[in-house]
Amino acid sequence: MKKVGIIMGSDSDLPIIRKATDMLKTLDIPFEVHIYSAHRTPDEARDFARGARANGFGVLIAAAGMAAHLAGAIAANTTLPVIGIPCSSQNLEGMDALLATVQMPTGIPVATVAINGGGNAALLAAQILAVEDADLAKKLDDKRAADAAAVLAKDASVMDNL
Repeated sequence: MKKVGIIMGSDSDLPIIRKATDMLKTLDIPFEVHIYSAHRTPDEARDFARGARANGFGVLIAAAGMAAHLAGAIAANTTLPVIGIPCSSQNLEGMDALLATVQMPTGIPVATVAINGGGNAALLAAQILAVEDADLAKKLDDKRAADAAAVLAKDASVMDNL
């Protein structure tokens, strides 16, 4: 199975990345996590992206706040799918990061999840990998069914609590 590469711009993004890594662990998807900054370590970020396919990655996730150029910088250096996680910060509550991540120029796409959406980023990465992996697709189907069952169980008990 291909690995998921996760890059965060700062260790302050670790709580958001943990949501992604927890989900990937649940689905038994191998991953690596690195801290590379689009601004402070641009050479390392570029080298990671350029070598990702050869190093066994199938999808990359990039999380950053504020200026949030990381996902775009990664996407500019690979043709692997890149999923951006805009991270909230004290200023503008993550709207700046959301807009910076989602507003990519034609030719350099970045799939973007919700602000702080680490879990959904991992699920989207899993869905991309599952295109060629029937076992992973089954795990995703099972998870979706379990999630639906949990909602229906709450529906069944709501009147008991009112």
